[in-house]
Amino acid sequence: MRLEILTPARVCLDRPVRRILAEAPDGHFGMLPGHGDFVTELVPGVLVYAPEDGPERFVAVNSGTLVKCGDHVRVAVRAAIEGDDLARLRRQVEAEFRNEDQSEREARAALARLEASMIRRFRDLEAAGR
Repeated sequence: MRLEILTPARVCLDRPVRRILAEAPDGHFGMLPGHGDFVTELVPGVLVYAPEDGPERFVAVNSGTLVKCGDHVRVAVRAAIEGDDLARLRRQVEAEFRNEDQSEREARAALARLEASMIRRFRDLEAAGR
């Protein structure tokens, strides 16, 4: 079966695999070739897959959706980081989350400045209209 992992920015993975393990809101599940078609939500965690030509690999995924249709498994997530060592993958994920947290703080601060500016302008317009 073919596993494709997509984020809004890129295709993170596209390769044949012999097994997939993932986690949905109601628990972990596994898929082998010939598994029935289905769609499920994924929770943030680690997706494990076994390529046809090597040992298991890991992909840290943010929440998303898995769609199994025929021989294709497509996973659409907000973010994904692939690795072959869980300890190193954990460090990468933690660093990425720190970067995202900083970016989110900066975006919230910019939005707060914009809102304050709009309120001042509305007050100025209201005062000028009197």
